[in-house]
Formats: sequence, structure tokens, C-alpha cells
Amino acid sequence: MQYRKNKKGEDVSLLGYGCMRFSTKAGRIDLDKAEKEILAAVEAGVNYFDTAYIYPGSEAALGEIVERTGIREKIRIATKLPQYLITNQTALDKYFSEQLSRLRTDFVEYYLMHHLTDYSQWEKLKAIGIEDWIKEKKASGKIQNIGFSFHGTTEMFKKILDDYDWDFCMIQYNYLDEVSQAGVSGLHAAAEKGIPVMIMEPLRGGKLVNLLPESAKKMISQHPHGWSAAEWGFRWLYNQSDVTCVLSGMNSVEMVNENARIASDAPAGHFTEDDFAFIGKIIAEIKRTEKVGCTGCRYCMPCPKGIDIPGIFRGWNLMYSETKVSGMKDYFQTTVLRKDSAFATACIGCGKCEKHCPQNIPIREMLVKADKALRPWYVKPVITIAKNYMLREKK
Repeated sequence: MQYRKNKKGEDVSLLGYGCMRFSTKAGRIDLDKAEKEILAAVEAGVNYFDTAYIYPGSEAALGEIVERTGIREKIRIATKLPQYLITNQTALDKYFSEQLSRLRTDFVEYYLMHHLTDYSQWEKLKAIGIEDWIKEKKASGKIQNIGFSFHGTTEMFKKILDDYDWDFCMIQYNYLDEVSQAGVSGLHAAAEKGIPVMIMEPLRGGKLVNLLPESAKKMISQHPHGWSAAEWGFRWLYNQSDVTCVLSGMNSVEMVNENARIASDAPAGHFTEDDFAFIGKIIAEIKRTEKVGCTGCRYCMPCPKGIDIPGIFRGWNLMYSETKVSGMKDYFQTTVLRKDSAFATACIGCGKCEKHCPQNIPIREMLVKADKALRPWYVKPVITIAKNYMLREKK
């Protein structure tokens, strides 16, 4: 196993264990199976285990397995504050105490503000005293490193990153997300501050394996490297020295061993020019199914009405390159859940965006079509309710 350093200079395994996707049996997490997989990961050198309050049964399962196997000193636990449920400072202690109880521990090495999409969410936490709360918890040793997980735009990521002395952060990042969400620009911004970056969705929830076009699968199977689709995705990330740890939701011992092998055999800088070119060809095959040729360059921005044009087009494209649900989910997380975002229907047809588009996309026309696909009538009320809840004012 390769290791990279956290802010304190401590070793973090390049491969991290994402505990959101434990196997289930009869509707409950299969503890015996998960235990075998966790022990295999520890044996392979994995020391970073990531869970969250809202992952059904995950914290409790991890806590029970760690306690009964006696591996607490060999691993580092990361879990997340459900900031979207927090309304006052009392709630901070309530949820944190519950998490420690579930995890059967009296401290966690890594603690994140979960699912920040907008700076306003961090502002609300500050308003109820989160900074003093963090200071107290770190002083007591109950939290060793503080961070945040993020879905949103690069600009918003950097604003949150610059607003506090974070110990680490977590972003969605893979070869399809290089210029979206926090993106490579956000990755480098964190690294320049000496802030470790943990990676989630390295394979977009398996979509860069299972939902690849048949043409791309054939190209990968015929490549002389002999790497699988998953290995290409992991190696693309491991090649980047600014990446600290890559999470994988492993649910078989075979998967654990294979992923550990890759993480032991892919040092930073090992990719060749031909390897990058090949990834470019895979991306091109994926994009052939897209509805609009938006590259995410954001030259069309800012929109005077607050419409995130690239964000909307990205979600629309994902409905066809992956699945409809995947596209809607991406649109919801990265575009809708922002305080200053607007739906495409806010467009006034000024045309400023089209004057700056290098791809000469008829943006105004495409926005109408994208909005119709992403917000069918039966989804509109759900989106409105969810946005109002997630971005509500804390009292």
C-alpha cells in the first residue's frame, strides 16, 4: 500500500474504504461479510475508513466490527456532521454524541461538514457557533482533523476553502469531473494550501465501469496494458500527487485485494502521454451520447439572472451518457442546491452567453430543452421543497 501525508505529516493510505455500500442481507447490513472485507483491507494496509450519519446502518456496523475485531488502533475513522439537520448549537453535540456511540469510540480522527454545496450553508453553521464548537472538540481530542465534503461549483468550493483553517477536504473527482464540481482547479487550490484532498466517486458510483459505451469497453479490453476500466479510473487519480486518498465502496474481498494491488502499483507521475491520450479517447466515446457539446469552460458565465448554464447542460448530458436519475441527481447536487442559483426559466434571452461560447451552442434554445428534461412536472415540487429545506435559515 502506498501512503500520502495528512496536514500533520501522518500516513494516510492511498486507498480508502468507503463504508456507504456494505452488502445487506434481509434488509440489514451483513456484518459477517463486511467484517471479512474490512479485515482484508486492514491486512492490505488500508487505514482510512469513511462513513456518515445518514448512511443507513453504516456507523453502527463499522463500530461493532471494529470493536469485536480489536482493530481500532490500526485504522482512522472519518465520519460527517449532517449539517443540513443542524438548527442550533445543542444539535451539534446531540448528533456528534450519537455518532460516537454508534461508532463505539470516544474520538474520531477525521470529521467533515457533510455535503456543502453553497457558502451560505457554512455561514449558517458559523452563525450558531460551529467554529468555537470545533475548537473545543479538537482541544479535547474528540476530533483530530476537521474538514468538509463538497458538491457544487469550483468558485463556491474555493470560497469555503479560503474561509477557515481546514485540515482536509473531500471532493467528487474522476476523469469525467475534471472541470466540474471542485474539479482539478479546486484540487490544486487545496494542495497549494497544504490541505489534503480525499476523493469520492472515483468511478462515478461504478458508472465508469458498468455504464461505459460498448465501444469504450472494447477499447479497454484490447489495450496492451491489460488494465480494467476500474483500474484506468483509479490510476488516473493515483497519478496525481495532489490526491491524498481515494475512497472505494468495496463489497467483496476480491475487490478489496484488487483495489489494494492497484494502489500499491500506481505511483504519482506513472501515466505516460499515451495513457492520457487513451483516457481522452474514452471520454470522447462517452461524450458521443451527449445532448449538447458543452465543455464546461464557463466562458458563458456569469449569467445576469444567476443561471448556471454549464451545470444545467452537464446534468442534461448525464441523463443520456449515464442514466436519467444520475443526470437529475447531478443537477440537483451541483446546481439546484445553491442559494443564488436560478432555474433555466429565469432566462431573459439577452444572448450574452452565446456571444462568448467557443462551441457556438444555441444556449437559449438548449436551456429550454434541458429544463424540460431535468424538471418534468412531477419533479418540480420535490426540487422546490428540497431546496427550501437544505438551504433554510437556521434558527
